[in-house]
Amino acid sequence: MPENYSLNVNGKSCSVQAEGDTPLLYVLRNDLKLKGARYGCGVGQCGACTVIMDGKDIYSCDTPLWAAAGKSIVTIEGLGTREQPHALQQAFIDEQAVQCGYCITGIIMAAKTLLDRTVHPTDAEIDAALERHLCRCGTHNRIRRAIHRAAQALDASR
Repeated sequence: MPENYSLNVNGKSCSVQAEGDTPLLYVLRNDLKLKGARYGCGVGQCGACTVIMDGKDIYSCDTPLWAAAGKSIVTIEGLGTREQPHALQQAFIDEQAVQCGYCITGIIMAAKTLLDRTVHPTDAEIDAALERHLCRCGTHNRIRRAIHRAAQALDASR
């Protein structure tokens, strides 16, 4: 039976009515109309659905709604705008790190949590942070460069 759940998404409080075991991804996409997190595998193995919950990157496809209640959730839509993109978004554009784009929002969200805890990550740290993210387009070197570029931009703005 559906229940009311309170969420904080991209800094805004909202309430949704759904079954507690509904995947957070479905609520974000269908109820809140935030389409940045993508449905990839549905079993927490590809990373296309990654969002940030209480400072940690999580797979929203296998996170039940009840586990997100009362938590702070950030989606790609909460990072920046077209007019003022987040440093990561701008770096991905500048480095042309996007091919098909399907996986990129999840990769950017994982990179955000990495840069939040590590000011200047090494290639090995970047690789470890993105290990569970599948990108079939092969832009890994450009993705790595984009993350380094964003780290420099964020460090300069502090």
